[in-house]
Amino acid sequence: MTGKTPKTGGREPSGTREERLKQALKANLARRKAQARAREDKPKGQEEQN
Repeated sequence: MTGKTPKTGGREPSGTREERLKQALKANLARRKAQARAREDKPKGQEEQN
């Protein structure tokens, strides 16, 4: 053994993954809040019929 850390096989460092996941979660939350606000703003007679 040379004492070096093993290579990750081309994967990105975990810090980058954490940042990417954090940004994705933030974007998802913002989208869901916008959808909830749009549903609140819709008049009662305009609700979709399934």
